[in-house]
Amino acid sequence: MHFTQVSVAKKANVFFDGKCVSHTVTQADGTRKSVGVILPSTLRFDLTTREVMEVIDGTAYVSENGAPEEVYTAGQSWTVDAGGYFIVRTEAPLHYVCHFG
Repeated sequence: MHFTQVSVAKKANVFFDGKCVSHTVTQADGTRKSVGVILPSTLRFDLTTREVMEVIDGTAYVSENGAPEEVYTAGQSWTVDAGGYFIVRTEAPLHYVCHFG
């Protein structure tokens, strides 16, 4: 996957003591995404905007808003609306793209 005609924030977004690291990508039309990796861990993300999490490589075990855990692998995605949350568990590095809005 490649993005064209974008700007990339030089400084990384580092969350959860370095267990999640991403870079913000802004497309020419203003659409914002983040490209990152989650290291083996279990993390909870509370959302202020709608997010579509696309798995690029690895396996994510995800509980959305308290629902039973589901498995997502490369090429799959899950969506959580603003105000919701998800818990993601990884046993190996998970590479992802987060699409906002």
